[in-house]
Amino acid sequence: MPGFELFGEEEKKEVQDVLDNGVLMRYGFDAMRNGHHKALELEKNLAQRMETQYAQVVSSGTAALTVALACAGVGSGDEVIMPTFTFVASFEAILSVGAIPVLCDIDDTLTLHPEAVEKAITSKTKAVMPVHMCGSMADLKALKTICGKHNLILLEDACQAIGGTYEGKPLGSYGDLGCFSFDYVKTVTCGEGGGIITNSEKIAERAHKYQDHGHDHMGNDRGAETHPFLGYNFRLSELNAAVGIAQLRKLDHTLAIQKKNYTILRDALSAIPEVTFRRVPENGVESYAFLNIFLPNENLARNAHKALGNHNVDACFYWFDNNWHYYKKWEHLLEQKSIHPLSEEIQTRLKKNNKSFAASDAWMGRTVSCLIKLNWTEEEVHQRGSKMVQAIQSIL
Repeated sequence: MPGFELFGEEEKKEVQDVLDNGVLMRYGFDAMRNGHHKALELEKNLAQRMETQYAQVVSSGTAALTVALACAGVGSGDEVIMPTFTFVASFEAILSVGAIPVLCDIDDTLTLHPEAVEKAITSKTKAVMPVHMCGSMADLKALKTICGKHNLILLEDACQAIGGTYEGKPLGSYGDLGCFSFDYVKTVTCGEGGGIITNSEKIAERAHKYQDHGHDHMGNDRGAETHPFLGYNFRLSELNAAVGIAQLRKLDHTLAIQKKNYTILRDALSAIPEVTFRRVPENGVESYAFLNIFLPNENLARNAHKALGNHNVDACFYWFDNNWHYYKKWEHLLEQKSIHPLSEEIQTRLKKNNKSFAASDAWMGRTVSCLIKLNWTEEEVHQRGSKMVQAIQSIL
């Protein structure tokens, strides 16, 4: 999965362009640039690759979610439905715009369960944010139908699933807008960075201003630009964008490697009757960034994860006990541990998340995920598959 495994001359060339002209900031200093506008180039390439009208690059995946929510009009007192299984950035971004994260159960896709989403909708709900965790997507057609019925925004968090598709559309492009992370361990990396895609001119116009202190970017004198509305600093530097340009060009090659390695491992584990696999929604194609398996129960899943480590199979995760990715360990959210005071409304409504999510626990307790690396040789992948089979069989 990590794009840094494929760093090479392409990234060096793009970065050297920036160092040669000396302009590390995306705005201004046009006379010095020698025609290089790396962030703008990355945006054009991202929009083209994701088959959308617009793209905006920003400083992180968290920033992408924050800018996307703000530019979609989500704010004070609004509720955003999000899954129990995701990275902490999901609720951080929601809270940063003054909205309320509403945790919601997942199903065997390891993403939002549409029936649970519909039950979680209230008069305060403004958006539904499916998170395409570990390379695969939610039941987007069902979620889009629900959002249409209730006039809600569908914001796809595709930070871990760039390159996957649903009904022939790139993930992130199916909803109203989509977000990506380009951090160091993502399939496409800028070192640090993120991106937003949309077909909404209104959202795109807001986004390029909002991520740069509200600058309108009119004319060629940055100091004379006006500020139509409040904004913040979520800009991506030219150096980070330069790395992203080279990485995005490699995406199809990266996906092909991931699919090959994923398929070898899945075929090996398919020989174990007790192992089943995460459901990929009909008409969906995952990015093959992770192989996600289910064991028959929580105890066997825990033992399988431990056995994989004992058999020297690295990069496997038991998310059920993970501090960053599963709600059970999010004490700082559930207990509202904030260094700045939260409003009484936010405090009161956050407490609604302090309940059990039995349906989520039933799936996550049985789940083991294995990262798909890019630099394995084919022989190493087959050896890994054999070790995984031995490890899991040893605890059955």
